[in-house]
Amino acid sequence: MMPLILAEIGEENIIRRVGGSPEVKKHLENLGFVVGSTVKIINSIGGNIIVSVKEARIAISREMAQKIMVG
Repeated sequence: MMPLILAEIGEENIIRRVGGSPEVKKHLENLGFVVGSTVKIINSIGGNIIVSVKEARIAISREMAQKIMVG
């Protein structure tokens, strides 16, 4: 397992765990970051990353990406 921030651009990964406070977890789940779903990094721009999750493209901060464990 590794944080999403360390995944390669263009590589599909499966979300294994979502960390953080209950509020952060709920926010990420609402965006589609659910354990067992696939996520792919599209690009990294100025400290933020753009990911594809559940057929949507979402920009999240590096801090948020570090709370999402993939493998």
